[in-house]
Amino acid sequence: MVPSTADHGEDMALLGLLQLVSPALPIGAFAFSQGLESAFELGWVTDEATLGEWLEGVLEDGLTRCELPALARLHAAWANGNDVALAEWDVWLAANRETAELAAEDSRLGASLTRLLESLELLPPGPSREPSALPAGAGYVTVFAWMAHARGVPVRQTLLGFAWAWLENQLAVACKALPLGHTAAQRLVERLRPALVAAVDEALVLEDDALGPALPGLALASALHETQYSRLFRS
Repeated sequence: MVPSTADHGEDMALLGLLQLVSPALPIGAFAFSQGLESAFELGWVTDEATLGEWLEGVLEDGLTRCELPALARLHAAWANGNDVALAEWDVWLAANRETAELAAEDSRLGASLTRLLESLELLPPGPSREPSALPAGAGYVTVFAWMAHARGVPVRQTLLGFAWAWLENQLAVACKALPLGHTAAQRLVERLRPALVAAVDEALVLEDDALGPALPGLALASALHETQYSRLFRS
């Protein structure tokens, strides 16, 4: 049987998502720990068990209420050509970065991904006098949403891919700095896979007035990371 055009479209969307969440994507995500390196230094995270608890907390009170629902709204805004919503949610995300480190990560990854898309001629077309429809200085989540939309990745899979990339990055940080063995990292993947699905389920039904991260510990760790004596990751 010859595969249908629809099958090819789904396959291409999946491959596009895999490209977007790959650790090999040259945007520098590996350089940031999102406060996790500081949590190691402070003794808040010391082993596989405490790392799992930290990641579950960040996922539940952070991504579920911030990046994931905003990503869904940005994906819809790209699909509908809603420039106002794009700008509003991009600004909302920037306003929720509680430290200079977290803000720098979002803006630098956004700029890096934008440059990559420009080199691949994949930027969203703008008005006649504008090179791109991306909001000026668009953050990482906003550019991620564009790329997922352009690749035909459905909203739910877009959120799952984003959450998966976050988890992989955090485990890579732990393998370098805790240190955490690779087998232990895979045990945490098995432990957290259902939590990623649950996070996406919740993120897709939250109303706007329920959004906003509640992670004082992560914010404190990220702020302290700026003056940490020895660091492997950027601050």
